[in-house]
Amino acid sequence: MKKSNEYELLLEKLESAGFEAYIVGGCVRDKLLGNEINDFDITTNALPEETMAVFSDLKVVPTGLKHGTVTVIYNGTHFEITTFRVDGSYTDSRRPDSVRFTKSLEEDLARRDFTINAIAMDLRGTLHDPFGGRDDIDKHIIRCVGDPDKRFTEDALRIMRAVRFSSTLGFEIEENTSSSALKLRSLLDNISRERCRDELSKMIMGINFTDTALRYRDIIAQIIPEFRACFDFDQHSKYHKYTVYEHIIRTVAAAPDDPILKTAMLFHDISKPSMFRLDENGAGHFKGHAHASAESANEIMRRLHFENDEIADACAIIDHHSDKIVSEQQIKRLIPQLGEENFFRLMDAKKADNYAKHEFVLVENEWFDKCADTARRFIQDGTCISLSQLAVDGNDIIDLGGEGKQIGYCLNTLLDLVIDDKIPNERDALLFHAKELLI
Repeated sequence: MKKSNEYELLLEKLESAGFEAYIVGGCVRDKLLGNEINDFDITTNALPEETMAVFSDLKVVPTGLKHGTVTVIYNGTHFEITTFRVDGSYTDSRRPDSVRFTKSLEEDLARRDFTINAIAMDLRGTLHDPFGGRDDIDKHIIRCVGDPDKRFTEDALRIMRAVRFSSTLGFEIEENTSSSALKLRSLLDNISRERCRDELSKMIMGINFTDTALRYRDIIAQIIPEFRACFDFDQHSKYHKYTVYEHIIRTVAAAPDDPILKTAMLFHDISKPSMFRLDENGAGHFKGHAHASAESANEIMRRLHFENDEIADACAIIDHHSDKIVSEQQIKRLIPQLGEENFFRLMDAKKADNYAKHEFVLVENEWFDKCADTARRFIQDGTCISLSQLAVDGNDIIDLGGEGKQIGYCLNTLLDLVIDDKIPNERDALLFHAKELLI
């Protein structure tokens, strides 16, 4: 049974037991937009204990009884069902100190962040929309429910959510909501770095990321202060037409929809201002900025609690994004050094980097496509590019009398000779050269 039918069954069971029940929030918004729906949240006037009784024939998990939420598991799908509630005061800009259950759907909807998320839909498809969310969806507007200052002070993460929705939905943030978000951005300091990271990671995948990130750069910099040095930094380069910050943002938008790659582009030039040097002709240079940016990215991503493998992959791409690739031998060495997936990400990173420069630079992208094709050929043909592919191994070197560090030195030297096409990857030829190396 499809998830869309499953939620209808849950609504029907609640109604049959004499309760009101609606799907609410993001699932209604996405349903009205025709977008894919990942989760159906349900709200009801049934108290948590009453909800658990209604679904006693299913697995029910009391995930948040204090806040009126239970999770019903049906056909392996988790549905959060929450009692209509009114939130108490917020003292930490993160969560309500207390909640009060209510029998009023409108009171429940009034506590929500944005009008587009404050719409409920019943089993028959009837909308309950006291704050004009449907109209704002039609007009592509993000607007707080009620007073924006109050909404953002209650939960400061809503500031990042507003910006994220603007990026992912392509909506404009209404003027009062926008002004309030910018004014209260320092409240984001009270929010866990993980929650901010999650919003940022969704934001960079958005269709409207460029415009949003340029307009709300001060909010992004509240999470990543290192961006402030990039904001209005003139690169003094014939290759660049944007400031460092705008260049960065445009490369993220130009990159394929790969979270690791887009994250790498977000940080790929973040240390450029600190590496800037102006020559006697007035041209700007940033020697060493790739490695410096990789180090900064590593620090920032750890601060935001990215996964270790995400950090390693993104930083590897950043560290090599300005490498000059001029030969097949370089490609052969980069593939095992980066890993196959990251090598192809690097080629896409180089192309995205060029899309945010002057147009004449784009001719280089043909070369990066050729590099990718060459790498695919090497991989498909099983070309020797790593020690594991050599026709000899450590035991062969030991048999020739090699020991200790000699073994690794000998094998790596043989691999270099094979990669440079100076000897074939054939056992007899490799053993002959190995004997010479051990003399």
